[in-house]
Amino acid sequence: MTFQHLILFSIYVIALLNMYMLFIRLMVKLFSYPMDTGYLVSMGDKFLLLVMCLLVSTFWLAIASSSDGLVRLGLRKQRLGINSINAARIKGTDSAYAKGEVTTTRGSDDSAMNIVSLKNYLDVQYFGEVGIGSPPQKFTVIFDTGSSNLWIPSSHCYFSVACFFHSRYNSSKSSTYTEIGKPCKINYGSGMILGFFSEDNIKVGGLVVKNQVFTEAIREGSLILSLASFDGILGLGFQDISVGNVAPLWYSMMEQSLVAQKVFSFWFNKDPSASEGGEIVFGGVDQKHFKGKHTYVPVIRKGYWQIELADFLIADKSTGFCTNCTAIVDSGTSFIAGPKAAVTKMNHAIGAKGFVSMECKKVVAQYGDLMWQLLLSGLQPDKLCSNIGICSYNRTQKMSETIEMVVEQKREKHTEVGQDLLCTACELTLAWIRTELTQNKTEGRVIEYVNKLCDNLPNPTRELAVDCEKIPNMPTVSFIIGNKSFHLTPEQYIRRVEQNFSTFCVSSFIALDIPPPQGPLWILGEIFMEAYHTVFDFGNLRVGFAEAV
Repeated sequence: MTFQHLILFSIYVIALLNMYMLFIRLMVKLFSYPMDTGYLVSMGDKFLLLVMCLLVSTFWLAIASSSDGLVRLGLRKQRLGINSINAARIKGTDSAYAKGEVTTTRGSDDSAMNIVSLKNYLDVQYFGEVGIGSPPQKFTVIFDTGSSNLWIPSSHCYFSVACFFHSRYNSSKSSTYTEIGKPCKINYGSGMILGFFSEDNIKVGGLVVKNQVFTEAIREGSLILSLASFDGILGLGFQDISVGNVAPLWYSMMEQSLVAQKVFSFWFNKDPSASEGGEIVFGGVDQKHFKGKHTYVPVIRKGYWQIELADFLIADKSTGFCTNCTAIVDSGTSFIAGPKAAVTKMNHAIGAKGFVSMECKKVVAQYGDLMWQLLLSGLQPDKLCSNIGICSYNRTQKMSETIEMVVEQKREKHTEVGQDLLCTACELTLAWIRTELTQNKTEGRVIEYVNKLCDNLPNPTRELAVDCEKIPNMPTVSFIIGNKSFHLTPEQYIRRVEQNFSTFCVSSFIALDIPPPQGPLWILGEIFMEAYHTVFDFGNLRVGFAEAV
């Protein structure tokens, strides 16, 4: 809160206290002289009451507005956990990202395209608050430049468990609600959202957008809302991809002249310890969140905020995979997605492996010899992973002092490894060693063979883990946009995620193959936008990037 806001807040508190005292005084007069109430309220009392009411009514408008005329909305940030990633990724799709289709309904117009929306939302970290109706009902939403509809759970959502874990819009409690009732469906690769259109006022920061059409969701055919930390999605894409051809809320802001410029901008706070998660500014940019000048590039295809991407470099060397590439700047996606050939080369360069494969090899390297010896000693296999401290089940059984001594130092090395994945890897390794042991093979040959099996394990989560200790030695990557190189350091493109008080390091690069004419396609999500303050200039149909601070 600025000094000016502090002064306004002090005035507001004083005004409330004075109103309270005036109210008490008036009540005393009214109840003391019930027959002459019309004459007992003096002109001075009336004037003071009017002044106090004006002070209170204008306070929130003043506090929400800035002296520079911009409308700021703070964003909250959540820590990204491996469980949210897994929930978003285990789908059996043919690409690393869940594919969703948003089909326009504009007849045979050539500009109406069937566009892949690549959404799952569960790994998105930044959320903001809006109010719907009069008085405003509060909802936490993702501000998503990769979609164009606004939807929130409805009070009429009775048969989806997800709705009961989130705020639900109740039209009967809003004096500005207008019924539309037309049904709609938003499809995603992981399911769909069924609902109907309604109209009401939407409060965003200090603005009130009147008569905005949005979707009341009454059924979710997936886990999108059940596992999410947000209530709904507020799309900031173009109307071309809006379901039902509904005008996006951003369009309404401009049409109702609520913003001085047809521009909005994002700043994501990359400091994980900061209380402020970020900020979206409607009507301009906040100078304190970037340094230097923005590099602007034109939007080449309306629908998404889609721009040209000239090249992708690893350690300042071109990968050669980016001829006629484009990129969608998408605040509703956490990671960076790109052509499989380029992403595979990138992940190979940083030593990224599937989670299960990596943990399997760790178990073999640190516990393989111990497993071999314990199996030869006759220890029951179903208790082995528990007894060496990897799996949490059977923990009530007392460990032998010998095993406890052997694994104590090893256990300390796993303070950054998730219990569940290690346990799975241990059980797989144990099963393979047992099988090979019955064939009278030597320990060395068995361990070598099990290591190869680890390399070939499937990666159901589609995420690739890296060794956290090797991050300083990983290469810088660069995107060539508008004849300028935008670098990402390893500290910026490696995501640290939490699981059971442990930390994993995850590559932010996801393979995604989109064929021409829409591809080759990249998705520049939160990882990129954390590094670069991003301006979405609707008036000039362009996107701008500057180094974020």
